[in-house]
Amino acid sequence: LIVMSHIKRKMQESELFKTYTMQEMLDQIDLIECFEHKGRKLRYGEITKKQSDIYEALGIMPPT
Repeated sequence: LIVMSHIKRKMQESELFKTYTMQEMLDQIDLIECFEHKGRKLRYGEITKKQSDIYEALGIMPPT
């Protein structure tokens, strides 16, 4: 609940609610694939422009 409250506040501050509902925004972020190989660093799939824009609007550095 605390995390959802924080996300909602950040979305309001960055005016993401003009473009997305909270569920739509979370669905966009949820599409990022993460690959883990034993003994290696995590690798992420391709990040779309929309996903990158959401991360930037929330003040979070997108995964690389």
